[in-house]
Amino acid sequence: MTLAARLRADETIFTAWSAIPDSITVEMLCMTAFEAITLDMQHGGHHEDSILRGLAPVVAAGKHAVVRIPVGRVDMASRALDFGAEAVIAPMVNSVADAQAFAAAMKYPPVGSRSWGPTFAMSRRHVSDTSAWLKGENDATLAFAMIETREALDALDGILAVPGIDGVFVGPADFSIAWTDGATVNPSLPDMMDAIGHIASRAAAAGKLAAIYVVDPALTTRFRGLGYRFIALGTEARYMTLGAQSLLDAAQA
Repeated sequence: MTLAARLRADETIFTAWSAIPDSITVEMLCMTAFEAITLDMQHGGHHEDSILRGLAPVVAAGKHAVVRIPVGRVDMASRALDFGAEAVIAPMVNSVADAQAFAAAMKYPPVGSRSWGPTFAMSRRHVSDTSAWLKGENDATLAFAMIETREALDALDGILAVPGIDGVFVGPADFSIAWTDGATVNPSLPDMMDAIGHIASRAAAAGKLAAIYVVDPALTTRFRGLGYRFIALGTEARYMTLGAQSLLDAAQA
């Protein structure tokens, strides 16, 4: 079942977050219990070549493949899909125009203007029927617009109304900076929780999905209660730190 189908069926999916641009490291992540793997090009080290190579083990492992593109790189959105991604996260979508440009790159006509060329995606998924692929791809792929500024919050309903935008993804660190006018960075800032709830409720009202990056796992239950169903947890550095500490604690007990 696709990521899109599972999220639309109200399942909660947790994604690992990959910052290291190395396909072997990505392969190791695929051996964990995470059901999805997100390769980060914005703040992580991933680049075009590492996306091409890194998506291969994700698809082969049967995990849901997701890419966060750099700011403004909507051209990379369609390339990520052509390489095999099921979903793309676009940062700093601050206006309806930003959302429209992103959606156009993500969806085939008549919804968008994505160019044809899913050579890697189809072969990696062992699909040969081009007509079926073209017919189903717009529904099977997800375009997540990141909401992380006051401008994006003000434009939220307009962004959600853009055809081809399937959901929103909250970046709580940047959102906290915007919420406090640059006074602090605190992904768990209590003062902004009502706004984060508002984003999820507006997404639900528009029939769209809500996703979020969670720094403090203790907040996960709260976010799920608000309606967030695609949830990112940690990075390789966090996983290695916690894993190493767990081993040392066990060895020293």
